[in-house]
Amino acid sequence: MLTRTYGAQQASSLLRAAGKLAGEEFCKNLLDKSLDFEGFVAQLQQKLSDLKIGILRLESADMEKMEFVLTVEEDLDCSGLPITEESVCDYDEGFIAGILNVYTGKSFTVKEIDCWSTGDRTCRFRVTCDN
Repeated sequence: MLTRTYGAQQASSLLRAAGKLAGEEFCKNLLDKSLDFEGFVAQLQQKLSDLKIGILRLESADMEKMEFVLTVEEDLDCSGLPITEESVCDYDEGFIAGILNVYTGKSFTVKEIDCWSTGDRTCRFRVTCDN
């Protein structure tokens, strides 16, 4: 519906913005931001699993550059969708960015690099710090 009304690019932008806002509020209201990074990620993994949002795994982290690669399996947005050759996790990109923005006080860009809907068995995201 969004794509038909606004076009693909604008719909993606709206979903990303909605996800970012949701991620910010999720972090502010449900997560302990005083934890060190390892503890914060463990808490985030548990909360996402408990709420059946997805199974988060941190594949790599460069704390100096603030760059990460993470996966979300069994995610709420697209696990089980038919293969369409299109990445569909715009909301997730914003959600992850919003969580990290609030936790670190820095701005992040999140880009999906693998997606269930393109034939991958997990959704994988590259996270980079904008600051």
